[in-house]
Amino acid sequence: MEGEHQQQLPPGLAVPGVAGEEGRSEEGKDAVGGGALGRSLGPTPSQSRFQVDLVAEGAGRTAEEPLKASGEGGAAGKGSEEAKGRFRVNFVDPSAGDESPGELGGGSLEGGNVSFQNGGDTVLSEGSLHSGGHHHYYYDTHTNTYYLRTFGHNTMDAVPRIDHYRHTAADLGEKLLRPSLAELHDELDKEPFEDGYANGEEGTPAGEAVATYTPDSKGVVKFGWIKGVLVRCMLNIWGVMLFIRLSWIVGQAGIGLSVLVIGMATVVTTITGLSTSAIATNGFVRGGGAYYLISRSLGPEFGGAIGLIFAFANAVAVAMYVVGFAETVVELLKENGTLMVDEMNDIRIIGAITVVILLGISVAGMEWEAKAQIVLLVILILAIGDFVIGTFIPLDSKKPKGFFGYKAEIFMENFGPDFRHEETFFSVFAIFFPAATGILAGANISGDLADPQSAIPKGTLLAILITTLVYVGIAVSVGSCVVRDATGNVNNTLVTELTNCTTAACKLNYDFSSCQTGCHYGLMNNFQVMSMVSGFAPLISAGIFSATLSSALASLVSAPKIFQALCKDNIYPGFQMFAKGYGKNNEPLRGYLLTFLIALGFILIAELNVIAPIISNFFLASYALINFSVFHASLAKSPGWRPAFKYYNMWISLVGAILCCIVMFVINWWAALLTYVIVLGLYIYVTYKKPDVNWGSSTQALTYLNALQHSIRLSGVEDHVKNFRPQCLIMTGAPNSRPALLHLVHAFTKNVGLMICGHIHMGPRRQAMKELSTDLAKYQRWLIKNKMKAFYAPVHAEDLRDGGQYLMQAAGLGRMRPNTLVVGFKKNWRQCDMRDVETYINLFHDAFDIQYGVVVIRLKEGLDISHLQGQEELLSSQEKSPCTKDIIVKVDYSKKTETDTSIAFAPSSSERTPTLHKEEDEDGKTPTQPLLKKDSKSPSSPLNLADQRLLDASTQFQKKQGKSNIDVWWLFDDGGLTLLIPYLLTTKKKWKDCKIRVFIGGKINRIDHDRRAMATLLSKFRIDFSDIMVLGDINTKPKKENIAAFEEMIEPFRLHEDDKEQEVADKMKEDEPWRITDNELELYKTKTYRQIRLNELLKEHSSTANIIVMSLPVARKGAVSSALYMAWLEALSKDLPPILLVRGNHQSVLTFYS
Repeated sequence: MEGEHQQQLPPGLAVPGVAGEEGRSEEGKDAVGGGALGRSLGPTPSQSRFQVDLVAEGAGRTAEEPLKASGEGGAAGKGSEEAKGRFRVNFVDPSAGDESPGELGGGSLEGGNVSFQNGGDTVLSEGSLHSGGHHHYYYDTHTNTYYLRTFGHNTMDAVPRIDHYRHTAADLGEKLLRPSLAELHDELDKEPFEDGYANGEEGTPAGEAVATYTPDSKGVVKFGWIKGVLVRCMLNIWGVMLFIRLSWIVGQAGIGLSVLVIGMATVVTTITGLSTSAIATNGFVRGGGAYYLISRSLGPEFGGAIGLIFAFANAVAVAMYVVGFAETVVELLKENGTLMVDEMNDIRIIGAITVVILLGISVAGMEWEAKAQIVLLVILILAIGDFVIGTFIPLDSKKPKGFFGYKAEIFMENFGPDFRHEETFFSVFAIFFPAATGILAGANISGDLADPQSAIPKGTLLAILITTLVYVGIAVSVGSCVVRDATGNVNNTLVTELTNCTTAACKLNYDFSSCQTGCHYGLMNNFQVMSMVSGFAPLISAGIFSATLSSALASLVSAPKIFQALCKDNIYPGFQMFAKGYGKNNEPLRGYLLTFLIALGFILIAELNVIAPIISNFFLASYALINFSVFHASLAKSPGWRPAFKYYNMWISLVGAILCCIVMFVINWWAALLTYVIVLGLYIYVTYKKPDVNWGSSTQALTYLNALQHSIRLSGVEDHVKNFRPQCLIMTGAPNSRPALLHLVHAFTKNVGLMICGHIHMGPRRQAMKELSTDLAKYQRWLIKNKMKAFYAPVHAEDLRDGGQYLMQAAGLGRMRPNTLVVGFKKNWRQCDMRDVETYINLFHDAFDIQYGVVVIRLKEGLDISHLQGQEELLSSQEKSPCTKDIIVKVDYSKKTETDTSIAFAPSSSERTPTLHKEEDEDGKTPTQPLLKKDSKSPSSPLNLADQRLLDASTQFQKKQGKSNIDVWWLFDDGGLTLLIPYLLTTKKKWKDCKIRVFIGGKINRIDHDRRAMATLLSKFRIDFSDIMVLGDINTKPKKENIAAFEEMIEPFRLHEDDKEQEVADKMKEDEPWRITDNELELYKTKTYRQIRLNELLKEHSSTANIIVMSLPVARKGAVSSALYMAWLEALSKDLPPILLVRGNHQSVLTFYS
């Protein structure tokens, strides 16, 4: 492929010699040449000390001119497909500029017009930098004077700049790649070229591939902090309450407690505001407001639950505010006697018309909506001003209605509470609190803010301050001017002085004593006190309209934006269709329609007293979680948690979260319970679905911190025999190539002990290192996907033995280190190179040296299915990896199981030699065979019988095992591991019906005694068994034919030193240490016979067992040759059900002490 790229490149992009074997375009590395990705793009603000004039070579060409992607115009053919998968790839068109070939498309990548916003001297926000639209210049370090002036020489290193740290997510401008470590550090393939970059590093197509996704920024509306946050928050917080309910609250609770109520609400909102500010300034905030903040800090589970609830709450809030507006209009109609139908239906009609108009304003675009908000704010402020002015002009006509102007007597009387009609402090608080919500209105449109990081804290906190002051001011002034009860009757003036004058009205010459029976005026009785007090009453009505409509409008805009962000993250796959945005601003029109329908539905219900508390609780739940997010992130001590806003405290945030939960119950206990149930339900659903996202949440950080702390705490505790756990290092090779091995070990380590899958890569170091990093992620993901509680540990080593030693010494952490080595039986040992057998047996010796237990697992069908994997299932976890050898028409998966570079460890049926040439399995299949297109070889092609059996055997431990036996041949005491493993198996669901049968050796004349002794021991260990068999005939001589078969098997591996001259024999023994000497064979004759005899006994007693666990014979290092030991294992375990040969490290792992 590389060669083809080479020919397609136009002269301006000539590449001096391509390093073919590196396959750089496939690796997607950015190279040095041609405007290489990640070289400095001109003087961004951070570099303003070295302001450099840009060389605009192609300035004649307009930016709009399309880049030619065919023929001469750039190698955008096959290369672009293969280069960056993440980017749309454009190529330099050298014909358009006049750059010299040596500069490889130096300056003019996207045409001549560079426009850094604000003249390039101030960093706008991430938002404005991300909004794209201005063309960046790409140039490499070699042609740029900037690097020469700064460092005095051309360097390939890139200087720090913001574009290196961007996400690849498209709509945020360009992501640039800094040179990879390999590019700076790997040795060069040939001599460096005179133009300063290495042969392997130059502009292969990946180098010129430039991510140029820059949406047109014209027409994108971004708001500053006043228009975007302050105005929105103030409008949303000042709701109907201000005009209709505040005076009533003062009447019930008195001035003192009213201020307390407002203060308590403010405490909750201020803490939440501080927490919001902290999260919003901890990194770039995209659209989605509260949902975005919570999901990115606490993870998708909480984020998904709150996002849905918060979007729904906002949608229903639209209905609530619109009905508030409609009620006021209907009141006016009623006063003038012009009702259309009846009160209820009028509210529905007016509400429906209003919500349609609001929808029109929202859909017209954010700019219109923002203008409407400003107009509404002006009206609202005028209305408040109108009231304040009115309080200073007490008119005689208003006195009968209870308004006397500022009077100390009224202030004193109204200072204390006077609760009536079963109202309490908390019920009054519950009525007022919704008036304080709305602080997230600015954060909810975070995606439309120019600089959310500075806008959200400034706007939100200032809005809370201003609105609180206004609330307190109005509460105090209305409490100082208006009495609680008034008749409205002019004739109630006092003519004569009363002696027992107690009420303030009485002191002001009005007798409202008749109000015990009920009046229509005064703070307690008249909701329209503010319009009565005001200088110009209609303005107050306009204020009410403005407050309700602006809140409705803000909610109508917030809900779809939040919902769109939620859908984009694909947490609830069913809602995917709502993620689509339209137009310049990516407006969620489908979301608007949905919000409109929900609002309309609730408007038609028109019974909002039921809905209001639920909405308040939904808002409070999200406030609680925002506060909790800050506490959680601070608790997790993640280095990524460093908000620019410093005025927060983790404990205050926790208090805020608790307060929010308490207030939920105060407002309405059943609504609070309902909210908790819904949040919990959604949380469980999202947790269960496990969305495939990784946002670096604080939940992750805390998990890590807990694991770290517990690991350290654990390492301070000495091991105790009661807490012994088999911690297994399994030599699996690629984990998916030996499923039987994995599932069997997983059966006794799951939730009990550690399980590490070792994989030793051999072969050329450079390639192995690449494979190591890709495999690590791939196979760990495969293990998790297959619900394996295990770790994957790859290492690179010269040969198998070194790799095994590395793993045994270094795998694990603190007390969580393996203590048992598990390997598959080397089935093809007689066919393969005996040096492999020597390496394999040496593993056992190394394990015993390091005080490991050893478990050898043998299935008569074999373990390794890597050559069958394609037929078994098109393994979805194997990502498409570029096939290096055979380029076949269409490679579905170039299976990269162990090729010559990663010889599998658990050396079973497909062990290859470390000579790296002999790639065949014993059945002659090359394991690197890629799966071709269906027409050439159907993945479901029938398997031969042996393969079919192997495939069936590989899944046998995933099934329920039924009522059968686990036979334990505990011949030698190894500390108890041989007994512990079968016991642990029976504790698992799949194995719980299996019974343990124990076989021991003994003397014929003491069989009963031995059985009783073993039964006592097992009952002391509290291990259930179904039977104990004492074998008195272990030492009987095996059958002649079995001895003959054994001798025939070892014949090729014998040294026969007696038939050779001494020198020849010694030389041969030195070269081939695995050979069996005659002397050794004679010395260990009885041991050899024992293995053969045991195999006969196993066939006799255990041929129907589900699994056999047996003591592994130990061979003395240096005394028993590898071939003889391997022959013993072969003789002992052949033609049997699955067998585990177990040898503990001879330290007790069982105890009968409590």
